[in-house]
Amino acid sequence: MKFIDVAAVEVRAGDGGNGRTSFRHEKFVDRGGPDGGDGGNGGNVVFVASRNQNTLMAFRFQKELAAQDGDNGDKTRRHGRRGRDLIVEVPVGTAVYDGDLLLCDLITDTQTAIIAKGGRGGFGNAHFISSVRQAPKFAEPGGKGEQRSLRLELKLIADVGLVGLPNAGKSTFLSVVSNAKPEIADYPFTTLTPNLGVVDVKGAGSMLVADIPGLIEGAAIGKGLGDEFLRHVERTAVLFHLVDATSADVTTDYRVIQKELAEYKIDLTTKRQIVALSKIDLVAEKELKSKVAALKKILPKSEELFQISSQAHAGTKEVIYRLLDLVQHYRREELAKEPEPGTELGLPVLRLAEEKPWKIEQTSKELYYITGDRVDKFAARTDFNNEESIQRYRSILKKMGVVHGLLRQGIEPGHHVKTNYGQFEW
Repeated sequence: MKFIDVAAVEVRAGDGGNGRTSFRHEKFVDRGGPDGGDGGNGGNVVFVASRNQNTLMAFRFQKELAAQDGDNGDKTRRHGRRGRDLIVEVPVGTAVYDGDLLLCDLITDTQTAIIAKGGRGGFGNAHFISSVRQAPKFAEPGGKGEQRSLRLELKLIADVGLVGLPNAGKSTFLSVVSNAKPEIADYPFTTLTPNLGVVDVKGAGSMLVADIPGLIEGAAIGKGLGDEFLRHVERTAVLFHLVDATSADVTTDYRVIQKELAEYKIDLTTKRQIVALSKIDLVAEKELKSKVAALKKILPKSEELFQISSQAHAGTKEVIYRLLDLVQHYRREELAKEPEPGTELGLPVLRLAEEKPWKIEQTSKELYYITGDRVDKFAARTDFNNEESIQRYRSILKKMGVVHGLLRQGIEPGHHVKTNYGQFEW
């Protein structure tokens, strides 16, 4: 299956069902009264992280996702059925964006998030019975479900990320130390998609290693393949940087990769790294010593330098044990950061945007346009073809202070008030 790690999709939650306007009409039942039922809520669009999924390929063919609408209310106070939620499986590690806003980051198996919320079902006329309104002849329409244009990004969750220039020996290393079987050839850009392999160290533990396609100079700004795949390095605990020992200038090769890691939108050089000269079996001993010395001069003190040959299985065991040690240390640190049971989880919380206040705009001599979050919210629940429903809306506007504002602006009987959902005569 082709590896797809970016996708765009339109999602629409279900609309709420309309409330019913009806009255009880039965023989021998005097003044049966209103009995219109409520509409059912619309279904939600829900994303669920699943380890059974490993690519966003499905979204290349299914660009639109829609949950079920709620059913309308019925007479005898029968409420409409709720719309079914649309459950969508995505790979673990999927980040969901609405524009530049991160809605959720699904990083554990079975983690769920409501991506688009269904519209509320409208109340039937039985809901509006009161001491002053004993026979309401109106009901609410159902609310609209949320619609979003989303961007999905899959960021692999691995313990170790293999980085280096094309043909540095990353795929060969992964095939030797893990269960992965990547394509290997003696030319650059053999690896065009990330490969994952599980490294099992008997008696010590295991770790997941990701082979990131070769980076080139300018990858962080979109050159070559690297810009597409640097996102997969974001979640790794440790970076293993392989430098081809057969290169004419190993120090320049090292610096190119470090520069790209630093210039990515998140400075990836802050991650713990170890470095290895690869393919040492293809280099004369004197030349190798010279290249080791040159690299050691420019390496930060925190970075260790190994010498390996994956083909000859030389030095790979030492590297694996060191990587596992660093990964386990990282896991212990992350575990220590977890909150105690009962305390607030250290997860980002999306806060609601500040409510937009109501506003009045006189668009012509006899037309007033009113907007605002609460103005729109109740306008959406109003039947502008029903006088009683309009009167209820006017009562709500009065409590909000909008009526007073309209009077101050000079509204008179016969003028019209327009909303985003309909208009009515003053």
